[in-house]
Amino acid sequence: MVVWPASWAMLGSTQTADEGSRWVQAEVTTDHGDGTFGAVVKGDESAGEATVLDPGDPTIEVHVGDSIRALELPDGDLVFSDYERGTPMLLMLIVYVALVLIIARWRGLGALLGLVVAFGIIIFFTAPALLGGGNPLVVGLVTGSGALFVLLYLAHGVNARTTTAYLGTLAGLSVTTLLAWWAVSASKLNGIWSEEGVHLEFWYRGVSLQGLVLCGIIIAGLGVLNDVTITQASAVWELRAARPDMGRRELFRRAMRIGRDHIASTVYTIAFAYVGAALPTILFVSLYDQSIGTTLTSADIAEEVVRTLVGSIGLVLAVPLTTAIGAAVVGTHALREASGEDADVDHADRAGSPVGDD
Repeated sequence: MVVWPASWAMLGSTQTADEGSRWVQAEVTTDHGDGTFGAVVKGDESAGEATVLDPGDPTIEVHVGDSIRALELPDGDLVFSDYERGTPMLLMLIVYVALVLIIARWRGLGALLGLVVAFGIIIFFTAPALLGGGNPLVVGLVTGSGALFVLLYLAHGVNARTTTAYLGTLAGLSVTTLLAWWAVSASKLNGIWSEEGVHLEFWYRGVSLQGLVLCGIIIAGLGVLNDVTITQASAVWELRAARPDMGRRELFRRAMRIGRDHIASTVYTIAFAYVGAALPTILFVSLYDQSIGTTLTSADIAEEVVRTLVGSIGLVLAVPLTTAIGAAVVGTHALREASGEDADVDHADRAGSPVGDD
């Protein structure tokens, strides 16, 4: 409990508007032609009031009909802040949830519930713990182990197969944590180059920006680590179900054939995910007249490179670790579980009720 947040009061404690001003939603109604627009406030006691909107930046494109978020000044005029994106994002969320429930059924529901709980852990534990000066290494490890515990057992049920995947995940997470701790220190990644880092350092001087980088690297690899471990655990169980007489050594060897294919595909999945997220930074840094080596080791790019390498090493090691654990613990119940599980789940789906795994 040494990293448990002492208080959640800091969440939402920073004011984003001056006294007398407030944030509102508005719809652009007219273009005045002089760089300003007419807008109507929506959604509160001032709804329907017409006012003047100043985009503030001439490069910002505002059109009639746009829904925006703006700062309402004491005189009633609005200053553009951002576009309102709630509707399209909500639509995408509904489509995503519907597809998961239709295709994955009860397992999909469990995964979605686990995801909600995991994000709750990050918001109500990880964030205040880090802002309160908690050890980022311990916070990241506790966050990862707690979130994955909920995710795995809600999505895949309480059984030996899931426990094997969880143990393999913890092993991979431990490797990732230790490697991230060394890599961040050795590479001198201090987090001061990002705009968010500058703001955090200004508002909360007790926060370690280098620690945030470390914790971020640990959390970033959770999803793909969970993916490879549950796949390997399932591979061990299915192989044992097909050949109940197979010895543990042979079981490990055959499961690793599947694991190597998974490693090969997952490694570039991680790389492309990080490259896509950091593409604007990569383009910006590439404009400078400098060598490729200098570009790759610059602070912004180096952080993404280290994040990719640490996550990849963790998942590569998690595959044989999970396979070895699975081969060691799989028993006579594996055949019953593998052959009966899918039929039970399909029956439960048709009946409209969940079923617990053995």
